[in-house]
Amino acid sequence: MKVNDIIYNYLAIPQEKSSMEEPIQETEIVESADRQPARRTWVLWLGLGGVLVLFCAAAFTVALILGGPQFMEKYLPDSILPADELTRDTTEKNTMGDPNAPVHIVEYVDFQCPFCLRFWQETEPQLIEEYVNTGQVYFEVRSYAFLGPESLWAAEAAYCAGDQDQFWEFHDTLFANWTGENVGDFTHEKLIQYAESIGLEMDEFEECLSEEKHRETVEQDKVEAEADGVDATPTFIINGTRVEGAQPFDVFKHIIEEILNGNLDTLNG
Repeated sequence: MKVNDIIYNYLAIPQEKSSMEEPIQETEIVESADRQPARRTWVLWLGLGGVLVLFCAAAFTVALILGGPQFMEKYLPDSILPADELTRDTTEKNTMGDPNAPVHIVEYVDFQCPFCLRFWQETEPQLIEEYVNTGQVYFEVRSYAFLGPESLWAAEAAYCAGDQDQFWEFHDTLFANWTGENVGDFTHEKLIQYAESIGLEMDEFEECLSEEKHRETVEQDKVEAEADGVDATPTFIINGTRVEGAQPFDVFKHIIEEILNGNLDTLNG
């Protein structure tokens, strides 16, 4: 047989595929088919997860807007803001300064009052530095708690702190953590946290607060306020002269200087 005939006969015979080729191709086809739905499922779950995250974020934002401080009080961790330290040379309970000073100022305060907050922020530091610490003004705080139950609780708590000679530290902490009227800033739980933050003896403080030890004190303050013609806060009685509102320091300075110079006829309040 010729060589060409041998080649022709070989090429004419159908060549069988090796036993290893067929399963490899079949396996590749099966794997390719399986990957498509798996990939689609993964993408679907990823999309659903993203939608869920967006929905939760939107719900949280809406709750925060609608619930405001109440929502934060209930669901977010508590944080107590420390008050800036005001140097008061001489203090005793709810008073500061020399009791024999020629000028006696009584402030009627509601700790929920935004104008009381403004006086504490803007005017009180100057008044302390220039007149209280120099022995010219004796300053006393009395409560006029009329804006709601939190006002009453805050006033009582401040007097409880005063029993431990930290009235003014507690007074400052209340104002430093004020965010609005009757929004949960001065609940019993919050007042206890404020007391802890300034290092009060907690058993004594909590007993004082729970037993309403100073309820009568606060009620007596209100009686005296009404006798002094007070119907809003802050109101100040300066040697018998009534000054209403969170007046700037210059107003207080003018009155005090007039008294010190004998140019203002007043009664020692």
